Amino acid sequence: MSPTKPPSPYDSLPDVPSFEVTSTDISDGERLSMPHVSGVFGAGGEDVSPQLSWSGFPAETKSFVVTCYDPDAPTGSGFWHWAIANIPASVTELPTGAGSPDATVPDGAVMLAGDAGANRYIGAAPPSGHGPHRYYFAVHALSEGSLDVNADTRPGLLGFFMFGKTLARGMIVATYET
Repeated sequence: MSPTKPPSPYDSLPDVPSFEVTSTDISDGERLSMPHVSGVFGAGGEDVSPQLSWSGFPAETKSFVVTCYDPDAPTGSGFWHWAIANIPASVTELPTGAGSPDATVPDGAVMLAGDAGANRYIGAAPPSGHGPHRYYFAVHALSEGSLDVNADTRPGLLGFFMFGKTLARGMIVATYET
């Protein structure tokens, strides 16, 4: 029996307008390519974060947060693969590999530790036979220039801090199955 897939992780949050998020590396509804799959967890990939660009966000945006979340992970709480907070409003793109341990994040931004405990992007690695997983690459436009987070803050707490401060959100939802 195949497990029931949970709803979008954003269904339980207040509705906010959307804006455009694009990528030269990934596409909405399409399978992640091997560079964006995990090598750390033995899925044969390289743990390279995809390039992301965004536009059409509200003029009053003061900062951005970028996250990658898998609600289908068999944990009861999903799995946070990546989070970067306090990206200045003047930044509208992260290059391929921006989630690497040695990557330079935009001035003032901070890369948080995801559920693997690493301050970096960790690629897709669903258990074999678990079915397709969805990877929500979301860009959140915020009404504040910075949130009170640091490299030890977990993405779940980041989400709590973003509540009520998110002006709009854009995303690409990619998939992967082993």
